[in-house]
Amino acid sequence: MNPAPNLILIGPMGAGKTCIGRRLAERFTLEFVDLDQVIVEAAGASIPTLFDLVGEAGFRRHEQQALQRVLGGHGQLVSTGGGAVLHADNRAAIAGHGFVVYLRVSVAAQLERLARDKARPLLQRPDREQVLQDLAYHRDPLYQQLADLTLDTDLYTAAEATSQLVVKLAAHWQRQDPIA
Repeated sequence: MNPAPNLILIGPMGAGKTCIGRRLAERFTLEFVDLDQVIVEAAGASIPTLFDLVGEAGFRRHEQQALQRVLGGHGQLVSTGGGAVLHADNRAAIAGHGFVVYLRVSVAAQLERLARDKARPLLQRPDREQVLQDLAYHRDPLYQQLADLTLDTDLYTAAEATSQLVVKLAAHWQRQDPIA
């Protein structure tokens, strides 16, 4: 058993972090925290607007600040953005504040799941497949490095993936509550 105060979902866009995360949070009676939503609320602007205003580097600074605030808590299921693992300080914070679940997905499944999504700043290009392949090449080793548990989500619905994770988490994760 690996005791940890939070569950943290990592993985690329389209892996199911938000959808599966909400279901897992309910199942384990954890507070669901979508890091992207925390960023939007703190900045008062949507993620595409933030990318337009401050670029990807500026967005990553917002992301790092939000992650530091969120990970000070406990009893949460934190759904991170796909790029949250890029900064070394973020990786250290993630590893130190939760049991990390990597939701892995193939580029083919990402393309299918994100086909109608027009809101993702990194995909506002005609060569979406190449963008996703490049992101996977750079980020997958970081996801693997952090993961306490990995689940391939390609062949599962959100409900099926949640069921798989409930079983796996029961065997590998122990909720660590704060000392009163």
